[in-house]
Amino acid sequence: MATYRELHGRSIQAVTTDPTGDVSEGQIWYNTTSDTFKSVLVSAAWASGSSQTIFREGGCAVTGTTTAGLLCGGSSPSAPYTNKTEEYNGSGWSAGGNLGTGRSAYGSAGTQTAGLTAGGYNGSNLTVSESYNGTSWSEGPDINTARRAYGTCGTQTAALLVGGYTTTSVNTVEEYDGSSWTTVTSAPTNNYSAGMAGIQTSAIQIAGATNPGQASVEYDGTNWTAGGSLNTGRSQGGYAGTTQDSAMAISGETPPGTKTVNCEQYDGTSWSEIVNVSTAGNPSGNSPAGSTSTAFFSSGQSRPLATEEYNKSANVITAAAWASGGNLNTGRNGAGGAGPQTAAMAYGGQQNPGTATKGETEQYDGTSWTEVSDLNTVRYTGGPSIQGTQTATIYFGGARQNPDVAGYNNTETWNGSSWSEVANLNEAREEVGGAGTSTSAVGFAGNPSTATTTAATEEWDGSSWTSVNAMPGADRAYAGAGSQTAALAWGGKGSPKASTYEYDGTNWTAGGDLITARCRQGCAGTQTAALGYGGDTPSTYPTATEGYDGTAWSTRPSMAAGRQRLTAGSGSQTAALGSGGYSTTTSSVTATEEFTGETTSLNVKTLTQS
Repeated sequence: MATYRELHGRSIQAVTTDPTGDVSEGQIWYNTTSDTFKSVLVSAAWASGSSQTIFREGGCAVTGTTTAGLLCGGSSPSAPYTNKTEEYNGSGWSAGGNLGTGRSAYGSAGTQTAGLTAGGYNGSNLTVSESYNGTSWSEGPDINTARRAYGTCGTQTAALLVGGYTTTSVNTVEEYDGSSWTTVTSAPTNNYSAGMAGIQTSAIQIAGATNPGQASVEYDGTNWTAGGSLNTGRSQGGYAGTTQDSAMAISGETPPGTKTVNCEQYDGTSWSEIVNVSTAGNPSGNSPAGSTSTAFFSSGQSRPLATEEYNKSANVITAAAWASGGNLNTGRNGAGGAGPQTAAMAYGGQQNPGTATKGETEQYDGTSWTEVSDLNTVRYTGGPSIQGTQTATIYFGGARQNPDVAGYNNTETWNGSSWSEVANLNEAREEVGGAGTSTSAVGFAGNPSTATTTAATEEWDGSSWTSVNAMPGADRAYAGAGSQTAALAWGGKGSPKASTYEYDGTNWTAGGDLITARCRQGCAGTQTAALGYGGDTPSTYPTATEGYDGTAWSTRPSMAAGRQRLTAGSGSQTAALGSGGYSTTTSSVTATEEFTGETTSLNVKTLTQS
């Protein structure tokens, strides 16, 4: 009998703690602490991803990978044939360049930075094709047969377009070489709303609307041959796969018009059922989005804004999400905040809109809030210390009610047990943005009075404030993140704004716009890894969450409850805290929500005799 070393090329190692990476499937080790043998197993699962920025259905095109995906076209309530494009970075969706021709019922090929679309429908069947370079679309040569509801796969310079619908279903096939479309060997049967996977010389057409909708056929670049039949027939589903021998069929529509959560995988011979998606839908993209080990499924009827990610690996992936935390002792809005998620601060605030201002200070330990002390000057909407801690933070500016006094210039610092009055701001103001620490902070914008706004920026050096270069425009209610020499401001009350500004310690420059314009948000993180959540539009209090990567904002999972004037400045982009604020009932709340970014861990199993 062969030994473990002979079979795997390594001996069984003894360790005191389980490894966290670089472990092969089936590798065995002995954990001396738990006195057990352990191994890593491959598992497969779908996990919820971040929402799209707009709802669309009716055959939007989806392609790319789970960390660089592309979604374009389709139809939506506001645009029957939309030209909007979205890009997926593995964490969330952000806006891309618009298609030249809005359309639905079509497919795509290639990647996020080298994409291709052709044909489709916007009141009539189309021949137009377009190429994407990661920023913008440009029109290319037309396909030979105008049609919709076809399948596509391949790359931007070696694509395959199969079947579809003209006035009836067709079996016409075209290949693209980067400069022109050529009609080649027809598929065996007329078919539409079928999926595709693979490349131009190793492709598979999967199911479709023709009866019984279960067959698949394979293409080698010249000829078509019969493939295995799916267990569940479907059309208009999602698809993935890199070759004809490695494909996936995801959800879709099963006759007569119902939708299935069923997913299947192809090995070149037969289809096998695998783990189902959580929500059935029919995006009608009919082009591959990922591989059989990592894929994504997005958009479509019955799936408004929803994205799901599939991963088959030795890792267990837990999707990013908000979860309930411990309640504040004193409900408030417009409080200042600081610290990481498990050691946060909340200070000041307003009890209810238009009522008494609060001075209470509370600390969070990751489970519950404890009141520790009061501010010397009770107020709300002052500037928080984004990178402060439970032992050293700062609060500056703000306002109070009863009587209404706007534009405070007071500054206080916290030493872990009490607040001390220190040097005042040069320009008094409320709804002031802030970033930095208790000894190196920056304050920007705000209301000097109820009738005016300012663009003024001031820097704090631990003992005094100095006026420096102003922001590009006067406003108030910006969210803030980062440090004195690398700060970020976004949102703003005017309109409200979608604007983002970056500060380098000297100058302000424009960054990428928010997806959802709003002000008075919760905020966390740094200049290149910020998180904004909740806020005021001002007609609604959105639950939307967005992350910034130093260039652009993209979607993240939404909060459970929409509110504005959340406690500012607690946590990071992957471990944030949203506490307090007020809701559509205009009542300040005590609720706290905790945000945790996507996490990955090995799927470690203890070996037993059974």
